[in-house]
Amino acid sequence: MNWLKFGHKKHLIAIMAAVTISTSLAGCSTNLATGEDSFTAFMSPEEEKKLGSQEHPKMVKEFGGQYSEKDLQSYVTEIGQKLVAVSETPNDQFTFTVLDSPVVNAFALPGGYVYITRGLAALATNEAELAGVIAHEIGHVVARHSAQRYSRGVLTQILAGGLSVAIGNGAGDLINTGASAYLKSFSREHEFEADMLGVRYITRAGYDPDAMATFLEKLRAHSRLQAVLAGRSADDVDQYDFMATHPRTLDRIQQAHQSANVTAVQNPELGTVRYMTAIDGILYGDGPDQGYVRGQEFVHVPLDFRFEVPEGFTISNQPSAVIAQDGKGAQIVFEGAPKAKDTRLDRYLQDGFSTKITLRNIEMIDINGQEAATGSADVSLRSGSARLRVVVIRHGDSAYQFLFITPLAQTDSYNLPLRQTTYSFRSLSNTEKRGFTPLRIKVRAANPEYNLQTFIDDMQVDRAPAETFATLNGLRDGEAPATGSLVKVVRH
Repeated sequence: MNWLKFGHKKHLIAIMAAVTISTSLAGCSTNLATGEDSFTAFMSPEEEKKLGSQEHPKMVKEFGGQYSEKDLQSYVTEIGQKLVAVSETPNDQFTFTVLDSPVVNAFALPGGYVYITRGLAALATNEAELAGVIAHEIGHVVARHSAQRYSRGVLTQILAGGLSVAIGNGAGDLINTGASAYLKSFSREHEFEADMLGVRYITRAGYDPDAMATFLEKLRAHSRLQAVLAGRSADDVDQYDFMATHPRTLDRIQQAHQSANVTAVQNPELGTVRYMTAIDGILYGDGPDQGYVRGQEFVHVPLDFRFEVPEGFTISNQPSAVIAQDGKGAQIVFEGAPKAKDTRLDRYLQDGFSTKITLRNIEMIDINGQEAATGSADVSLRSGSARLRVVVIRHGDSAYQFLFITPLAQTDSYNLPLRQTTYSFRSLSNTEKRGFTPLRIKVRAANPEYNLQTFIDDMQVDRAPAETFATLNGLRDGEAPATGSLVKVVRH
């Protein structure tokens, strides 16, 4: 190696990097929301709009489509436009979308695309709380947090020697990265700014700014309840949970109030009656196209099948799979098997199931008149050695598969219950199809003759009705709603 040439090359790279960095620093812009300089050199406002418009249909598709019932979409858009009008960019175009997802979440794409799920709408109890969530997301957009995050990432790569990034496609590099890229947490600094701006906007719009704090408490209670229902620790937050993507604390919300530099109007608005009217009757939990969890049973009416899991297992209906766990190391995963659709099922298990796992003892079986095949393998997991049994089933024009995972030392004790799960898979009768209807939010008035148990008995959820009622209505466990107040119950 020629050390002189190598040293000259290093010196040249350092000069190029310095020039690139100094040029990019000239791309700092004044943040309209905060009045401070922010580094957005590698994503212009035009690129933000282009990125948002290209990713918007993908985002809607990934989260179950747009929720169109009860004209909730128009109601949310009205609130959103009211908030945009009092922001630092009142003339910017925003698009507000209600997603048909039971997951409690909200997020924004650069370029003015703001999303809330119907799951989040079901959790709020007044218009001010929902406005606080929407205002927070508008804050991310107005402050151009996505552009800042992206530009800082590019600069980091430049400093590490990745000079080609600076002359690449810029924001175009983010296209086709999928929705997960936009659900990653912003920095604590950006989350605080979004909260501060959210407080500012809802206060300017005449809402009660304390609604951001009351909704945060509901989010915490909901996160804990969902974790417990899924068989996890109450402190374990799911990756798709709002508290995972928006890590916030009550004291930071209070600090945001102080930093918002805005005076609340007298008699600020909550909009409880208007809000409860808007959400009365909306879907709660899984919708018809997502399948229903009913105790130990999973039913999917449009796809015409049902199956049961053993007692002790808790079912979680995820976007791409149904997962059941017993808390003792056993797990059942049910998912589509598109590669098995047009091939012999035993051949699929042998050649198409996995390139890393070799199944043994593969055989064809019959499950309630449906062609099926099964095979097994011993695998190593973080928790230890386990037995994997795969059952693939041809059902109509589609194929599905069960993955049964059990601790190797306990596999024999699971054989019978998991076999019963396998043979519980069948089509639905016409009577069964008519009998399964989605759960919905129903608004009730707390009349003097009603007590807490009246509302709990009215809940038709399979598990934890008392806890679910308390969480949905922002009540402490065992606390009765105030006489004359409006409350939410869940019924078919």
